[in-house]
Amino acid sequence: MSDDVAWLRDKTVLVAGGRVSGLATVGPLRDLGARVLVTDTDPAALDKARAAGADGILQDDLLADDSTFQSVALVVTSPGFRPDAPVLARAAERGIPIWGDIELSWHVDRAGVYGAPTTWLVVTGTNGKTTTTSMLASVLQSAGLASAACGNIGLPVLDALQSDPHPEVLAVELSSFQLFWAPSVRPAAGVVLNIAEDHLDWHGGMDGYVEAKARALVGDVGVVGLDDARAAALAGSARADRVVGFRLGVPAPGELGVIDGQIVDNAFGERLHLMSVDDVSPSGPAGTMDALAAAALARAIGAPAGAVAEGIRTYEVGPHRASVVRTVGDVTFVDDSKATNPHAARSSLLAHEHVVWIAGGLLKGASVDELVVEVAPRLVAAVLIGRDGTQIAEALARHAPDVPVVEFPLRDDAGVTHVAEDAEVVMRAAVDEAARRAKPGDTVLLAPAAASLDMFVDYGHRGRSFADAVHALGTTQPGGQS
Repeated sequence: MSDDVAWLRDKTVLVAGGRVSGLATVGPLRDLGARVLVTDTDPAALDKARAAGADGILQDDLLADDSTFQSVALVVTSPGFRPDAPVLARAAERGIPIWGDIELSWHVDRAGVYGAPTTWLVVTGTNGKTTTTSMLASVLQSAGLASAACGNIGLPVLDALQSDPHPEVLAVELSSFQLFWAPSVRPAAGVVLNIAEDHLDWHGGMDGYVEAKARALVGDVGVVGLDDARAAALAGSARADRVVGFRLGVPAPGELGVIDGQIVDNAFGERLHLMSVDDVSPSGPAGTMDALAAAALARAIGAPAGAVAEGIRTYEVGPHRASVVRTVGDVTFVDDSKATNPHAARSSLLAHEHVVWIAGGLLKGASVDELVVEVAPRLVAAVLIGRDGTQIAEALARHAPDVPVVEFPLRDDAGVTHVAEDAEVVMRAAVDEAARRAKPGDTVLLAPAAASLDMFVDYGHRGRSFADAVHALGTTQPGGQS
């Protein structure tokens, strides 16, 4: 074992956050010989930490007694904790180093704790991360490489490192939070797909958000989406040894792109045709760009062209990502609950000519004005839900006053509630209203442009609620009458 993590033996490591990513650190830290103390606000989370072999302390108790910090050598934080979170602020005041779970994963991997160090391929961006990571994992499998899709996609990296067989390559989806807390990660290749307003409250503004995303571009190869102005701008400042780009148009040398409906590699080959865009799912510009990004990362480590084509061709779209739920009376109902910000909703809306748009939730400080201006000609009507639905309604009134708008706020005396049963009722009413306003040939599209946590457990719950409401409709719904 390298001295990179050997210093943790017999030291106390405080893990801030006892949920999925925090719990995943307990076993590896104990394997390193560390004493592990987990803190959380939820007693149930601490019970799980104790079952995994750690000690537990409620956050309020930890902050009430400074003596605990005196024995802590390292804090490992869950990614959602901001630097000014009380536990982290207290640690920083005392000069205690703070790592994210991804930073710990990187050091554990480099030290060879669970086997030979792996090749990391990092995917980040405001939108398209999960689809690109999943496509990439499919390509790696087609190439015959022992691999795993992990990180923000669901499987903790530390769990992936302990899998059997030990992976040669990791397809690692990383959020801006995870990148912020992982300054040492240097991937073999990393991509920034796009950058739009998101999590600005966490990062203190756009500059901090962009800076976090740019940490994906510090390895051997950095890949940027050239059709996105903010991502493309990172090409000049990226610290990667080599920077390549991808675009929907004809690729220049050092780029991947599209020529006559074919995905072409002009970066790791000379105008090498990889596959037809018609074989990419999800179809449309967003799916093609995700495929280009996955191809670039795979080609960066030498994956054969045939494996790239086979992996992308056989990839199946995950749920709640522009998936068709049902067609009723020539009206198509599409679930894109994963469109949790305006940038993601834009791609979804532009894929359809005539849309009854179901939107709303938590905008997290993002503006929808530019989105409304661009998509207004496609809107048949807008049905708005959630806490920030009114902000979307106001943007529609400013920029698309002719578009009919119906609001279904979920409120009690204190404001927006979190009662799942009420959320189901609201979604059912929203879908019924959208169906009434849709005409044959229209699309009823759930593309919320906002997060789900004001009403739902997560975006998956929101998508399932939408699908349930759609399946509850009648069998003939032209013009909204069943």
